[in-house]
Amino acid sequence: MNKNKVALIFKWAFLIVILALIYMPIILIIVYSFSSSRNIGGQEGFGEFTFSLFGRLFENEGLMQATANTLIIGLVSALLATIIGTLTSVGLYYMRKGKKTFNFVSQITVVNAEIVTAVGFFLLSIFLRDVLQLPVQKGLGWLIIAHTVITTPYVILTVSPRLNQLNPNLYEAGLDLGAGPMRSLVTVVIPQLIGGMVSGFALAFTLSLDDFVVTNLNKGTYGVNTISTFVYANLKRELAPEIRALSTILFVVVLVILIIFNILKRNKEKKAAKQSAANGSVK
Repeated sequence: MNKNKVALIFKWAFLIVILALIYMPIILIIVYSFSSSRNIGGQEGFGEFTFSLFGRLFENEGLMQATANTLIIGLVSALLATIIGTLTSVGLYYMRKGKKTFNFVSQITVVNAEIVTAVGFFLLSIFLRDVLQLPVQKGLGWLIIAHTVITTPYVILTVSPRLNQLNPNLYEAGLDLGAGPMRSLVTVVIPQLIGGMVSGFALAFTLSLDDFVVTNLNKGTYGVNTISTFVYANLKRELAPEIRALSTILFVVVLVILIIFNILKRNKEKKAAKQSAANGSVK
Protein backbone atom coordinates (compact mmCIF):
# COMPACT_ATOMS: atom_id res chain seq x y z
CA MET A 1 0.00 0.00 0.00
CA ASN A 2 1.56 3.29 -1.10
CA LYS A 3 1.69 6.49 0.91
CA ASN A 4 -1.12 8.16 -1.06
CA LYS A 5 -3.60 5.40 -0.17
CA VAL A 6 -2.55 5.51 3.49
CA ALA A 7 -2.98 9.29 3.56
CA LEU A 8 -6.41 8.97 1.89
CA ILE A 9 -7.57 6.33 4.40
CA PHE A 10 -6.33 8.47 7.28
CA LYS A 11 -8.18 11.53 5.94
CA TRP A 12 -11.44 9.62 5.55
CA ALA A 13 -11.09 8.01 8.97
CA PHE A 14 -10.41 11.39 10.56
CA LEU A 15 -13.40 12.92 8.77
CA ILE A 16 -15.73 10.10 9.86
CA VAL A 17 -14.59 10.37 13.50
CA ILE A 18 -15.13 14.14 13.56
CA LEU A 19 -18.58 13.88 11.94
CA ALA A 20 -19.52 11.11 14.38
CA LEU A 21 -18.54 13.30 17.34
CA ILE A 22 -20.52 16.22 15.92
CA TYR A 23 -23.70 14.32 15.07
CA MET A 24 -23.69 11.64 17.78
CA PRO A 25 -25.80 13.72 20.24
CA ILE A 26 -28.34 14.47 17.50
CA ILE A 27 -28.47 10.83 16.41
CA LEU A 28 -28.96 9.79 20.03
CA ILE A 29 -31.91 12.18 20.40
CA ILE A 30 -33.49 10.95 17.15
CA VAL A 31 -33.11 7.27 18.14
CA TYR A 32 -34.61 7.81 21.60
CA SER A 33 -37.49 9.88 20.21
CA PHE A 34 -38.93 6.49 19.17
CA SER A 35 -38.34 4.96 22.61
CA SER A 36 -40.75 4.42 25.48
CA SER A 37 -37.94 5.16 27.96
CA ARG A 38 -38.38 8.38 29.93
CA ASN A 39 -34.63 8.93 30.23
CA ILE A 40 -31.83 8.32 27.76
CA GLY A 41 -29.52 5.64 29.11
CA GLY A 42 -31.79 4.82 32.04
CA GLN A 43 -32.05 1.48 33.82
CA GLU A 44 -34.91 0.41 31.55
CA GLY A 45 -32.63 0.80 28.51
CA PHE A 46 -34.17 1.67 25.17
CA GLY A 47 -37.56 0.26 26.07
CA GLU A 48 -40.12 -0.37 23.35
CA PHE A 49 -40.15 1.15 19.88
CA THR A 50 -43.07 3.58 19.77
CA PHE A 51 -44.37 6.79 18.17
CA SER A 52 -46.16 7.81 21.36
CA LEU A 53 -43.81 10.75 22.08
CA PHE A 54 -44.89 12.45 18.86
CA GLY A 55 -48.53 12.14 19.86
CA ARG A 56 -47.90 13.38 23.40
CA LEU A 57 -45.86 16.27 22.01
CA PHE A 58 -48.99 17.99 20.70
CA GLU A 59 -50.76 17.40 24.01
CA ASN A 60 -48.07 19.26 25.96
CA GLU A 61 -49.56 22.77 25.99
CA GLY A 62 -46.53 24.39 27.61
CA LEU A 63 -44.12 22.99 25.04
CA MET A 64 -46.46 23.81 22.16
CA GLN A 65 -46.80 27.41 23.36
CA ALA A 66 -43.02 27.68 23.73
CA THR A 67 -42.59 26.34 20.19
CA ALA A 68 -45.11 28.84 18.82
CA ASN A 69 -43.36 31.70 20.62
CA THR A 70 -39.99 30.54 19.30
CA LEU A 71 -41.25 30.41 15.70
CA ILE A 72 -42.99 33.80 15.94
CA ILE A 73 -39.94 35.51 17.44
CA GLY A 74 -37.58 33.77 15.02
CA LEU A 75 -39.55 34.44 11.82
CA VAL A 76 -40.46 38.07 12.59
CA SER A 77 -37.00 39.02 13.89
CA ALA A 78 -35.30 37.24 10.96
CA LEU A 79 -37.54 39.09 8.48
CA LEU A 80 -36.82 42.45 10.12
CA ALA A 81 -33.11 41.66 10.37
CA THR A 82 -33.02 40.72 6.67
CA ILE A 83 -34.67 43.99 5.63
CA ILE A 84 -32.57 46.18 7.94
CA GLY A 85 -29.36 44.24 7.28
CA THR A 86 -29.79 44.39 3.48
CA LEU A 87 -30.49 48.13 3.47
CA THR A 88 -27.55 48.70 5.82
CA SER A 89 -25.25 46.65 3.57
CA VAL A 90 -26.30 48.68 0.54
CA GLY A 91 -25.77 51.92 2.45
CA LEU A 92 -22.32 50.85 3.63
CA TYR A 93 -21.37 49.70 0.13
CA TYR A 94 -22.18 53.06 -1.48
CA MET A 95 -20.91 55.14 1.44
CA ARG A 96 -17.99 57.38 0.46
CA LYS A 97 -16.65 58.46 3.87
CA GLY A 98 -16.54 56.63 7.19
CA LYS A 99 -17.28 53.27 5.58
CA LYS A 100 -14.75 51.31 7.66
CA THR A 101 -15.86 52.99 10.89
CA PHE A 102 -19.56 52.25 10.40
CA ASN A 103 -18.78 48.73 9.21
CA PHE A 104 -16.77 48.14 12.41
CA VAL A 105 -19.55 49.55 14.60
CA SER A 106 -22.17 47.33 12.92
CA GLN A 107 -20.20 44.20 13.85
CA ILE A 108 -19.60 44.93 17.55
CA THR A 109 -22.45 42.68 18.69
CA VAL A 110 -20.97 39.79 16.68
CA VAL A 111 -17.69 39.75 18.61
CA ASN A 112 -19.23 40.99 21.86
CA ALA A 113 -20.09 38.47 24.59
CA GLU A 114 -23.77 37.56 24.40
CA ILE A 115 -24.22 38.04 28.15
CA VAL A 116 -23.18 41.70 27.76
CA THR A 117 -25.85 42.24 25.09
CA ALA A 118 -28.43 40.45 27.25
CA VAL A 119 -27.67 42.58 30.32
CA GLY A 120 -27.66 45.69 28.14
CA PHE A 121 -31.19 45.00 26.90
CA PHE A 122 -32.28 44.19 30.44
CA LEU A 123 -31.00 47.56 31.75
CA LEU A 124 -32.39 49.37 28.72
CA SER A 125 -35.89 48.10 29.46
CA ILE A 126 -35.59 49.33 33.06
CA PHE A 127 -34.30 52.73 31.89
CA LEU A 128 -37.11 53.19 29.36
CA ARG A 129 -39.78 52.11 31.83
CA ASP A 130 -38.61 53.71 35.09
CA VAL A 131 -36.67 56.77 33.94
CA LEU A 132 -38.39 57.79 30.70
CA GLN A 133 -41.77 56.43 31.88
CA LEU A 134 -42.38 54.62 28.60
CA PRO A 135 -44.82 51.69 28.55
CA VAL A 136 -42.16 49.04 27.94
CA GLN A 137 -43.18 45.51 28.82
CA LYS A 138 -40.90 42.51 28.60
CA GLY A 139 -42.48 39.89 26.45
CA LEU A 140 -42.94 38.88 22.83
CA GLY A 141 -42.47 42.36 21.35
CA TRP A 142 -39.36 43.14 23.40
CA LEU A 143 -37.80 39.79 22.51
CA ILE A 144 -38.46 40.41 18.80
CA ILE A 145 -36.63 43.75 19.07
CA ALA A 146 -33.72 42.14 20.95
CA HIS A 147 -33.40 39.24 18.51
CA THR A 148 -33.57 41.63 15.54
CA VAL A 149 -30.68 43.65 16.97
CA ILE A 150 -28.45 40.64 17.64
CA THR A 151 -29.11 38.97 14.25
CA THR A 152 -28.94 42.00 11.93
CA PRO A 153 -25.09 42.10 11.91
CA TYR A 154 -25.03 38.51 10.66
CA VAL A 155 -27.28 39.47 7.74
CA ILE A 156 -24.87 42.31 6.94
CA LEU A 157 -21.98 39.83 6.95
CA THR A 158 -23.94 37.57 4.56
CA VAL A 159 -25.18 40.21 2.12
CA SER A 160 -22.03 42.37 1.94
CA PRO A 161 -19.88 39.77 0.06
CA ARG A 162 -22.60 39.50 -2.58
CA LEU A 163 -22.59 43.28 -2.99
CA ASN A 164 -18.83 43.25 -3.47
CA GLN A 165 -19.31 40.88 -6.42
CA LEU A 166 -21.67 43.26 -8.24
CA ASN A 167 -20.72 45.86 -10.79
CA PRO A 168 -20.26 49.09 -8.77
CA ASN A 169 -21.88 51.06 -11.59
CA LEU A 170 -25.09 49.02 -11.54
CA TYR A 171 -27.02 51.51 -9.42
CA GLU A 172 -25.87 54.49 -11.50
CA ALA A 173 -26.85 52.62 -14.67
CA GLY A 174 -30.41 52.32 -13.35
CA LEU A 175 -30.48 56.05 -12.67
CA ASP A 176 -29.16 56.83 -16.16
CA LEU A 177 -31.94 54.72 -17.68
CA GLY A 178 -34.57 56.91 -16.01
CA ALA A 179 -35.36 55.03 -12.79
CA GLY A 180 -35.51 56.95 -9.54
CA PRO A 181 -33.23 56.15 -6.58
CA MET A 182 -35.77 53.95 -4.83
CA ARG A 183 -36.83 52.18 -8.01
CA SER A 184 -33.19 51.54 -8.95
CA LEU A 185 -32.58 50.07 -5.51
CA VAL A 186 -35.66 47.83 -5.57
CA THR A 187 -35.61 46.71 -9.22
CA VAL A 188 -31.88 46.72 -10.03
CA VAL A 189 -29.79 46.16 -6.88
CA ILE A 190 -32.04 44.14 -4.55
CA PRO A 191 -32.81 41.33 -7.07
CA GLN A 192 -29.07 40.69 -7.33
CA LEU A 193 -28.91 40.14 -3.58
CA ILE A 194 -31.70 37.56 -3.22
CA GLY A 195 -29.29 34.66 -2.62
CA GLY A 196 -27.46 36.54 0.14
CA MET A 197 -30.75 37.69 1.66
CA VAL A 198 -32.12 34.14 1.80
CA SER A 199 -28.91 32.92 3.43
CA GLY A 200 -29.00 35.85 5.86
CA PHE A 201 -32.63 35.12 6.75
CA ALA A 202 -31.84 31.45 7.38
CA LEU A 203 -28.85 32.38 9.55
CA ALA A 204 -30.82 34.99 11.50
CA PHE A 205 -33.69 32.55 12.09
CA THR A 206 -31.29 29.84 13.26
CA LEU A 207 -29.53 32.21 15.66
CA SER A 208 -32.87 33.36 17.06
CA LEU A 209 -34.03 29.77 17.44
CA ASP A 210 -30.83 28.90 19.28
CA ASP A 211 -30.65 31.94 21.58
CA PHE A 212 -31.02 31.44 25.31
CA VAL A 213 -29.06 34.09 27.23
CA VAL A 214 -30.77 37.17 25.75
CA THR A 215 -34.19 35.49 25.85
CA ASN A 216 -33.90 34.27 29.43
CA LEU A 217 -32.92 37.69 30.79
CA ASN A 218 -35.50 39.65 28.82
CA LYS A 219 -38.61 37.47 28.80
CA GLY A 220 -39.84 38.84 32.12
CA THR A 221 -40.55 37.05 35.38
CA TYR A 222 -43.81 35.60 34.08
CA GLY A 223 -43.07 36.32 30.44
CA VAL A 224 -43.14 34.20 27.32
CA ASN A 225 -41.17 30.98 27.11
CA THR A 226 -39.23 29.78 24.10
CA ILE A 227 -38.01 26.24 23.54
CA SER A 228 -34.63 26.97 25.14
CA THR A 229 -36.08 28.63 28.25
CA PHE A 230 -38.75 25.92 28.55
CA VAL A 231 -36.08 23.19 28.49
CA TYR A 232 -33.98 25.09 31.04
CA ALA A 233 -36.96 25.49 33.37
CA ASN A 234 -37.84 21.80 33.07
CA LEU A 235 -34.29 20.72 33.89
CA LYS A 236 -34.93 21.81 37.47
CA ARG A 237 -37.63 19.14 37.70
CA GLU A 238 -37.60 16.42 35.06
CA LEU A 239 -37.02 17.03 31.39
CA ALA A 240 -40.15 16.18 29.44
CA PRO A 241 -39.39 13.29 27.05
CA GLU A 242 -41.52 15.03 24.38
CA ILE A 243 -38.52 17.32 23.87
CA ARG A 244 -36.86 14.45 22.01
CA ALA A 245 -39.72 14.25 19.52
CA LEU A 246 -39.70 18.03 19.00
CA SER A 247 -35.92 18.01 18.45
CA THR A 248 -36.29 15.28 15.83
CA ILE A 249 -38.99 17.22 13.99
CA LEU A 250 -36.92 20.43 14.01
CA PHE A 251 -33.84 18.60 12.75
CA VAL A 252 -35.73 16.88 9.92
CA VAL A 253 -37.45 20.11 8.85
CA VAL A 254 -34.17 22.04 8.77
CA LEU A 255 -32.46 19.18 6.91
CA VAL A 256 -35.21 19.07 4.26
CA ILE A 257 -35.06 22.86 3.80
CA LEU A 258 -31.27 22.74 3.38
CA ILE A 259 -31.53 19.93 0.82
CA ILE A 260 -34.20 21.80 -1.18
CA PHE A 261 -32.21 25.04 -1.01
CA ASN A 262 -29.04 23.35 -2.25
CA ILE A 263 -30.89 21.56 -5.06
CA LEU A 264 -32.45 24.84 -6.23
CA LYS A 265 -29.10 26.60 -5.97
CA ARG A 266 -27.37 23.89 -7.99
CA ASN A 267 -30.09 23.96 -10.68
CA LYS A 268 -29.77 27.74 -10.87
CA GLU A 269 -26.00 27.49 -11.29
CA LYS A 270 -26.42 24.87 -14.04
CA LYS A 271 -28.91 27.08 -15.90
CA ALA A 272 -26.58 30.05 -15.57
CA ALA A 273 -23.68 27.98 -16.89
CA LYS A 274 -25.76 26.75 -19.85
CA GLN A 275 -26.90 30.29 -20.59
CA SER A 276 -23.33 31.54 -20.45
CA ALA A 277 -22.19 28.74 -22.76
CA ALA A 278 -25.04 29.47 -25.17
CA ASN A 279 -24.19 33.16 -25.25
CA GLY A 280 -20.53 32.27 -25.87
CA SER A 281 -21.41 30.00 -28.79
CA VAL A 282 -23.62 32.70 -30.37
CA LYS A 283 -20.73 35.16 -30.29
